[in-house]
Amino acid sequence: MDKAEAKKRLEKLRKTIEHHRYLYHVLDSPEISDEALDSLKRELVEIETQFPDLITPDSPSQRVSGKPLDEFQKVRHKVPQWSFNDIFREQEMIDFNDRIVRMLEKSGPFKKGVTKNKPEYTCELKIDGLKVVIEYENGFLKQAATRGDGKVGEDVTENVRTIESIPLKLKKPVSVIVEGEVYLDKRQFEKINKKLADAGEKTYANPRNLAAGTLRQLNSQIVADRNLSVFIYDLAWASDEDLSDSNEKINTPKTQFEELELLMDLGFKVNKNFELCRDVNEVIKYWKKWQNKKDKETYQIDGVVVKVNRKEYQDILGYTGKAP
Repeated sequence: MDKAEAKKRLEKLRKTIEHHRYLYHVLDSPEISDEALDSLKRELVEIETQFPDLITPDSPSQRVSGKPLDEFQKVRHKVPQWSFNDIFREQEMIDFNDRIVRMLEKSGPFKKGVTKNKPEYTCELKIDGLKVVIEYENGFLKQAATRGDGKVGEDVTENVRTIESIPLKLKKPVSVIVEGEVYLDKRQFEKINKKLADAGEKTYANPRNLAAGTLRQLNSQIVADRNLSVFIYDLAWASDEDLSDSNEKINTPKTQFEELELLMDLGFKVNKNFELCRDVNEVIKYWKKWQNKKDKETYQIDGVVVKVNRKEYQDILGYTGKAP
């Protein structure tokens, strides 16, 4: 095989492997066996070993770093990382909705005293994992960091690259910062804990602790072996400039629901159980439904996240001391 043939074959292999990675790790609907996919990856590595100058940053072979890190570097977030305010009872959600209505009446979007003033909400499952902030430049994964104290986190780029549900290259060449939750599948958690116990090593209390401990491993090969996953739930920032030679840019979503759809279009794994709720009563129904269903999923659920759907209203409502 000469270099021209190798380049052509590598392009086809990368495209095929990426297609099956997306089906398996993002859509959960594999078309081929693990053995068949591993065979494609082995062929890719063999050709790249023979022609190392043909290796690209987004090649599937580049997910795992060559050597362990000495330590994690600190990263100052370009976008502030907020917390959520907690609600534990039905009446608290009703009171929250009433405050939203009063604020929107005071600010103008709602006419005061009109009974039809009902803000819509997007409801999402709160995954019990570890928050991660990921930056892409012109479509390529550039940096990933933990939340830290909200202003400064740790650079975990090498470890996040190993997570197969994270695209190394987006479906569009855009520059964005997204936020998501790193988690460990319950079945994978049991498998890893059994392996640790059999080896006489310390086991973990729950999947969240194991996911957090794994993401902070200095050796990215260990991270790759543990098969972490990520659900992306927020577009924290997007460039409004034309990018590269394609003039691709993102039209800012007008609603939270549209934002989640956009994240899926870019190639991210988004939890499919989000819903648009027309009023607070539908929010409460969603919450009650998932109180009964949460233990049936293969990942741990720590509650429900409720967001005012319209971005215009979010901007008007602003932030409290620590949360939107």
